[in-house]
Parts: sequence; C-alpha cells; structure tokens
Amino acid sequence: MVFLYELVWRFLHALLYLQRALLSWFRVHVWRLKQSAVGLILPLAIGFHNRRKPGPTGKRSSRRVRWGADGRTPEKLPVHVGLLVTEEEIHYTEIASLVVWCMAVGISYVSVYDNQGVFKRNNSRLMEEIHKQQQELAGTDSSKYSVECSKNGTDKQDHQVFSCEPVVKVLSPDDGRHSIVRAAQQLCRAIELKEKTVKDINISLLDSLLRESKNIPDPDLVLKFGTVQSTLGFLPWHIRLTEIISMPSHRDVSYEDLLGALQRYAACEQRLGK
Repeated sequence: MVFLYELVWRFLHALLYLQRALLSWFRVHVWRLKQSAVGLILPLAIGFHNRRKPGPTGKRSSRRVRWGADGRTPEKLPVHVGLLVTEEEIHYTEIASLVVWCMAVGISYVSVYDNQGVFKRNNSRLMEEIHKQQQELAGTDSSKYSVECSKNGTDKQDHQVFSCEPVVKVLSPDDGRHSIVRAAQQLCRAIELKEKTVKDINISLLDSLLRESKNIPDPDLVLKFGTVQSTLGFLPWHIRLTEIISMPSHRDVSYEDLLGALQRYAACEQRLGK
C-alpha cells in the first residue's frame, strides 16, 4: 500500500512539473507573439515609415537603423528605469543595448540589477560593452549620448547628478535589503547613545538614511527579465510606487520590445495609493 501511495505521489508530482513547464512555454510564446504584433504596428505610430532592410551586418545593423529612424517617443516617459535580470545566464551585450536605447529616448537614469551581484563585480566589463554599443548602435551620433556610471556606497557623486548626461547605476542586493538593515542598525545605535528617541523615528527619517543621494529619483519603471515571479531584493524601499513590467528574457530583446514597454507605461494610470 505504501508503494502504491508513493507511486501515485510521484505521478502527481510529474503531472505538476509538466503543467508548469507547459505554462512557462505557453507564456513565453504568447508574449513573443504579442511583441511581434507590436513590432508590426508600433513603427507606424512612431514614424518608422521608411525602414530599411538589414544590410550584410545583420541584426546589429537593423538595430542602428531603427534607432536612427525613431522620430518620436511616448509622451509620458519614465525618468528612472530599472533593468532587473532574474535569469542565471547573463548577456552583457543585450543589457548594454537596452541601456543605450534608454539613453537615446531620453531616460536620465538607468539601474542595472541582478541578485547575484554579477554586474557589480564586473562593472568595468558592463561599461565597456555600453560604450561599444554606443558606437555600434548610434554610429556618429554617439557623442550625444555619453554616460556616467554612478557608484554606490559611501562615495558621493553629486557632480554626476547635476550633469545633463544619463547616469547608469549598477546595483546588487547590498543596495536593497542590506541597506535597510544598516539603516535600522544606525537608528538603534542613535537611540542607545540617546542621540534620538523612539518618537523621532518616522518614515522621513528612515527614508533619508536609505537614500544614497536625494538627487537620484526612485525608479518609475522596472523591466523584469525572466520567469521568476519576484523582484529578488531590488531596492524594496524605493519601488513602492514603481510600475513593473515582466518580460520572458533579456536575450534577443529588441528596440521594439523596449518601445512596447514604454508605451504600456505611458498608458498606465498611476493612482499613487488613492
């Protein structure tokens, strides 16, 4: 009887695994089908009337043509966009392309995050790839889209905040939940030393301790790549009012995919808790 129960349990477990696999496959392919439709309709709305066919250089050449032909961006544009990668395999070229495209449409701040801290450990590699993509995607216009990398931690980068150049922030879990723990420890020490009382603790005080710089705004939009249904510790305090759009993968992501997400953001109504 025990063997029979175990056999039934294994069979049900296999069915559940198969169901999850089929749902994941269906979700990815439906999303790609929708994005293909957006790719056919959206260019007409934003002025891509004279799209040229890709040259011998292939996909990269067509990306540069589409970017150069873009004549209009959505009316409602986020100031700060977060790129949240939940996938184990990371492609620097694809993320760098997304960063450069965000800069091209006029987004001032771009945050790049993965919960393993890979981007932060390899910050120089990411920045090199971003500059490379600027040359490949922008061509001779790359000088208009220069980039500054804002460091995290105790380093002050106020001069970059007031610059008109886009700012790229490379984040890891240390900038999220760990920063909340450090802020709580600071408050506890302040109370222990009688520098503050319990009545002094409020949202504004905690907010001031958590902010690296008051000149860098909270993310307006986060693009989450991968099937994991979690933000994996991405700035939990700062995304209270952030619009989050999920995409199956950052691999082979296109300019039309980014524009489609920006169109969805522009169309959403943010009630801000009302």
